[in-house]
Amino acid sequence: MAVLMNRRRFFHATAVSALALTPSAPLLAALAPDDRYRAAIGLQLYTLRNEMAKDVEGTIKAVAEAGYKQVEPYRSPQTADMIKMAKEHGMAVNSMHFDWNTVVAPKDEAMSDFQKTVDEAKGHGLSHLVIPYLDASQRKTPDDYKKVAAHANKAAALAKASGIQLAYHNHSFEFEPMAGGATGFDVLIAEFSPGMKFELDVFWVKAGNVEPVDLMKRLRGRVSQLHLKDLKAGLALPIYANMPADGFKELGAGIIPMEPIIKLAADIGVDHCHVEQDQSPDALASVRQSLKYLATM
Repeated sequence: MAVLMNRRRFFHATAVSALALTPSAPLLAALAPDDRYRAAIGLQLYTLRNEMAKDVEGTIKAVAEAGYKQVEPYRSPQTADMIKMAKEHGMAVNSMHFDWNTVVAPKDEAMSDFQKTVDEAKGHGLSHLVIPYLDASQRKTPDDYKKVAAHANKAAALAKASGIQLAYHNHSFEFEPMAGGATGFDVLIAEFSPGMKFELDVFWVKAGNVEPVDLMKRLRGRVSQLHLKDLKAGLALPIYANMPADGFKELGAGIIPMEPIIKLAADIGVDHCHVEQDQSPDALASVRQSLKYLATM
């Protein structure tokens, strides 16, 4: 009936009112209870790498106070501290980025360095590991991507033996056509084993001039996690390299509709969603703004 609010509008109105009255209150109560990704939203801590370099504990505390319920650390000498302090402040840690060369360019046939990462992750109680990047020299040709996939498939089997899911985090360079018209992402889709998943970064998908929702549907059952961040309006796409620093926007401040992405996540089997913003003049303010958007969208 026209006089009745639908559920989403109700939660939106309630959240806006609550935030207006108590702007410094934690946002978890405002997050829609019918959406598990909002209620357990994560933050990729690379967003706060500059703050983390100065004060790990203070930065982690600020993330918890903002209302984030889990974090995803990146590889640094402080990774173990990030995990420990996140748990002490009541946040879950399910996933971690690590040195991709331990998979992509292993020093030995046994992938012993990657096995150390798996053992470390298992010791911390993690369920996901993510290959975060590829050097330019590792992604020049389709054969390069086939080599990456072959190593990743082997590593995924090692991780699975310890109860850990391995995934690959995309940027936009994977969507650039190579000789013959194929893209690196096409190769990864074709070559990854069923045990190897994607951590899909919707910003970089859009930067590659691909619609995130369309790609998510194509990858049904193959996306373990999502990175959520927004892309500045007015940029000429695709952008495969040299993204301007101001191209990274808080959720809701750019051109990517987040609601369809979050709604589709459960349908295609996504485990976790993490906010990320690679560049910001005030990263803490940005992560707070993105969470506020999720609470009121």
